[in-house]
Amino acid sequence: MNLIKREMEDYRILLRNIPSLVISLFIVSVIMMNLLANKELFSVRYLALDCGFALSWVSFLCMDMICKRFGAKAAAKISILAMFINLCVVLVFKLLSLTPGMWGEYYSTGMTEVNDALNTTFGGSWYVVLGSSTAMLCAAICNSFINHTIAKRLRIGGYRAFAARSFVSTGIAQFVDNFVFATIVSLHFFGWTWTQVIFCSLTGAAAELLCEVIFSPMGYRVSENWEKERVGEQYLRYRAGGSLQGEEALQ
Repeated sequence: MNLIKREMEDYRILLRNIPSLVISLFIVSVIMMNLLANKELFSVRYLALDCGFALSWVSFLCMDMICKRFGAKAAAKISILAMFINLCVVLVFKLLSLTPGMWGEYYSTGMTEVNDALNTTFGGSWYVVLGSSTAMLCAAICNSFINHTIAKRLRIGGYRAFAARSFVSTGIAQFVDNFVFATIVSLHFFGWTWTQVIFCSLTGAAAELLCEVIFSPMGYRVSENWEKERVGEQYLRYRAGGSLQGEEALQ
């Protein structure tokens, strides 16, 4: 019970200290990329990207920013929160897709097939939800702790340090994300071979890493501003001292 109370206190203080815009972007990107994963963006034999690729870099960049300022455990906790909210959204979509009402597109086309297709898209398939949730959890934990581990061993600072830890952790974590999802879903339900699973995971991770490389300077500047403005100082003191007492814990 004491462990649960400490973790809940840690969560409350963490959520009050991380800028709300970053948390919002993180959660929205997770929800949108899982929804957009239903549509294919590009596919050849050894490269397959869905439309969720367009937003996957946002969640990983947010994780890197949080990890730099608040640590690996904080980044992992926010990732778990985002995944939980995503599952709640998926459940809402599923329940509402079972209602007898019609989507707006039905009235413009008059085709029940359109209505059924939209219900299927938003309702989702259980194996896609399972695969995406499992892949996201594994990738988030992998990204956070690799990022933190590399940071402790670097002897350089500034953007070079941020880039080194972010690029390596994101590249590996994106591969883990793609590989876990492809193993659970594509291999068993879409008829992929192991060769396709491995190569598509590698090429997909390379494409997603490219987005991280392009947008990482923006993430670095934001995290640097956090440090200059002492954003999250209360949480960092809490992590260093182990507790906050009285009024300070409620601020």
